[in-house]
Amino acid sequence: MRIRSVTAVPISFRVPQGQNVTLGIGRAVKRDAVLVKIETDEGVTGWGESHHGRCPGAIAKLVDTTISELVVGLDALDVVGVWSRVHRMQLASHGMGAAAAMALSGIDLALWDIRGKVAGWPLYRMLGGSSKPIKAYAGGISLGWQAPESLADEAQSYVEAGWRALKLRCGDVVARDLARVRAVRERLGDEIDILVDANTNYSLDDARRAIPVFDELGVGWLEEPFSPLDDRAYETATSYGTVPLAAGENHFTRFDFTRLIDGGAVTVLQPDLSKTGGITETMRIAAIGSAWKLTINPHTSATGVNMAATLNLLAAIDNPGYFEGDLAKHNPFRDEVGGIPYRLDADGCVRPSEKPGIGLEVDEAFIKAHPLIDGPCYV
Repeated sequence: MRIRSVTAVPISFRVPQGQNVTLGIGRAVKRDAVLVKIETDEGVTGWGESHHGRCPGAIAKLVDTTISELVVGLDALDVVGVWSRVHRMQLASHGMGAAAAMALSGIDLALWDIRGKVAGWPLYRMLGGSSKPIKAYAGGISLGWQAPESLADEAQSYVEAGWRALKLRCGDVVARDLARVRAVRERLGDEIDILVDANTNYSLDDARRAIPVFDELGVGWLEEPFSPLDDRAYETATSYGTVPLAAGENHFTRFDFTRLIDGGAVTVLQPDLSKTGGITETMRIAAIGSAWKLTINPHTSATGVNMAATLNLLAAIDNPGYFEGDLAKHNPFRDEVGGIPYRLDADGCVRPSEKPGIGLEVDEAFIKAHPLIDGPCYV
């Protein structure tokens, strides 16, 4: 079975006025995604998702040209061989670096979707796993910078809906961050897990003042306080308290994660299947993490394709952490691209689909109705 064609489709939607969550990287005004369609010479089609990298047109162009030229004609079931060819020709030398990793990620997901459809197995079974409950937290583009009382109201509504963990956005003025986290903790009590994400917007001084209070409030992790390039800041911040530091959504391939783990500062690993190299590479990252007794808590991207694939992967590894549920009030990429990718159970957990492959049938009419919108997604 050979790869006949590779097509990237950049898509967008406007965030409705009044639902513009603000976080450390700005105020969300639209959402972008890049879906990748692979067709084979035997009529089997697979779908993947490449992260948009805040430049969806460029990622799509890279998939449609350079990456496509490398993989068309190859064996569609030889996923590792395809991955290795793109790595050798793009990531390892004179290539597009992070952009190539994102482009490759969508292709890799689509190829695993094809493998599952050919076998008639759900992806988690193809990866050697079993259907099991995966604990989930309320995240995505939600729980942003707002008045403490309003944030506590939103958090309480999620708990009432069954979520047992949630992630708050920090990275604002530290005093305001701490007031928000304290308000949510006081409202929800000690039984709910609270995580925080600074979206790379803290200075070392911010972290020095915030981390002791996060410890006091029982915060489960502080995510991306600093740029992923600033290893020294992460190492320094470990002396400020005991709250675990989390990172990985802006790290690419197992090589980045090897350096991250070797540094010792980050103990919560958060690869994004649509960024770091797809399912193939995230399974390798999970194996490295397992050797260090570290859990995998993936960052989820914009559409149900990534979310469904992520859940399947978590069910197939021996060190799953949290699944990130997207609680954006309006996200048709989550709800309408191919159906709801997950459902929360009474224990605050989710399970993978039993359908073959990733488990979604992408609605191409929906894609056509959501063409790329130029301009930034955060302002």
